[in-house]
Amino acid sequence: MRLKNSINFFKYFKNIINLELRKFYLNTSYYDGKISKLDIKNLIYRPNPSTFDSIIKYNKEKINIETLNTNIIWKNYNINDRSYKKLHNFFWLFSVDLKSSNEIIQSIIKSWIDKNSKYNDQVWEIDVLSKRVISWLSNSKLTYEDGNDDFKIQFNFIIRKQLKHLINQINKSDTIDDKIISCTAIILGGLCYQDEYLRNYGFNLLRKIINKCLDKNLFPKSRSLRQLAFYLKYLILIRELLKDSQHEIPDYLDETIYYLGRGYSYLIGNSNTSFLFNGNNETKNSDFDLYLKSNGYKFKCDENIIGDYGFLKGKKMSIIMDLGKAPENQFSQNYQSGPLSFELDYLGEKLICNSGYFQKIDHQLNNISRSSASHSTLTLDNSSVSQFLFENNSKKLVNKNFKIISKKVVSDNNKWILEGSHDGYLKRYGVIHSRKIEISNKDFVINGLDRLLKKKNHKSVTFEIRFHMYPGTKVTKTIDGNTILIDMKNAGWKFTCKNQKINFETGLFFGKKNNYSENQNIYIYGKTSENDENINWIFQKI
Repeated sequence: MRLKNSINFFKYFKNIINLELRKFYLNTSYYDGKISKLDIKNLIYRPNPSTFDSIIKYNKEKINIETLNTNIIWKNYNINDRSYKKLHNFFWLFSVDLKSSNEIIQSIIKSWIDKNSKYNDQVWEIDVLSKRVISWLSNSKLTYEDGNDDFKIQFNFIIRKQLKHLINQINKSDTIDDKIISCTAIILGGLCYQDEYLRNYGFNLLRKIINKCLDKNLFPKSRSLRQLAFYLKYLILIRELLKDSQHEIPDYLDETIYYLGRGYSYLIGNSNTSFLFNGNNETKNSDFDLYLKSNGYKFKCDENIIGDYGFLKGKKMSIIMDLGKAPENQFSQNYQSGPLSFELDYLGEKLICNSGYFQKIDHQLNNISRSSASHSTLTLDNSSVSQFLFENNSKKLVNKNFKIISKKVVSDNNKWILEGSHDGYLKRYGVIHSRKIEISNKDFVINGLDRLLKKKNHKSVTFEIRFHMYPGTKVTKTIDGNTILIDMKNAGWKFTCKNQKINFETGLFFGKKNNYSENQNIYIYGKTSENDENINWIFQKI
């Protein structure tokens, strides 16, 4: 263990040195001269701004650009201010009133160029730079049209200089989301300037990302629902740009969009709720759903399992269960350790949920939200199924994975069954966890069976099975202590568990991005014996 820690420390120290050396190099006049050697090209293709509606979150109020003081706009923000990146990525242009003056917009861009034409590690960060290029090119009606010849030369030069820097640096980034955005910027630049090299480079990079980050079924290897939607939005944007500019659409792009779209339709699209697994928060996708519909995208999935999530939906109830293992180490940055956890919805309100995800990786709440205890599943000895280690610049990644031994989803008109098992606790405690959930759609009864199957190396430890309630749900324990009553907005339920101790406690809910609130958790608790444990529990509508 000490040797491994020493090796990790050495790698971390080596990465720090390399980063500092690279930062020094990028700030030299030699590098600036290198990326400034460019052929003269003019902006030819000018995309329709509405094409970018798939990735833009619009504010209801439009910005009146005439109210901005263009002389001080770049002086009012500290680099530590959360708004700093948003200011420099120029995505706010999508919220500018189209009646705004081109002259004012272009004077702001010229002011930016005068102050930031050379590399700066904050302003030229890959994510910020890529979004800036996308925003300037996609809003060319404001940023480019009616500009004088000198401004257009300056504009075209700085766009292509940034793209050249992007190509030099993109392979050094280990953030897949940044690479997708960069791909889009490079391909867009290739289309706008009719630059075959940029176009080919962008598509070669895109294909590498797809091959690396999606599994054989073209579902994200991270098993992240947020990334599923993110990939789909950007790939559809690239496809729409090709269509709008009258370029051929590669078959692999259509195929990838099709399978991502099936996953989106199955797990995200047209849903009133967000499923809180593996780095997901509550998000609204109604604008993107409208974008898909208006552009003729129709996705349908008739399977019961996709991306190792089992999902069944009826007129009044729906249930989703995590039947998958942890992602591979390099894709596990936002993985939450909740195998066999589930969420249950009744009439659009969650009866059972998970706790959600606190995204700030340097915050202790991030660790809490990633634990098995933050999910509606089993924990042994107050420990999580997955073990994490800090790697790659303090990212907390899965150290040791586990196996899914079995999984099954069955559905008919009157009954649903979801079941699975994993060996995540086998090596440490000699236990296989098996779960079966059976739902009667006729009388709204949810029968659960959690089995702790003992092996030769079994250790007697404490166990807890938690069921997280959505904030606002009220729970009350009856006097005899055998039943817990649940008061939802639209119904009442009762929870019972024969031959086991039950109780409830106050917990934390992280469903709102980088925020938390209190909720209530029902839990079953006890200590394992030498024999297999069969823990039967029931939720029943009253």
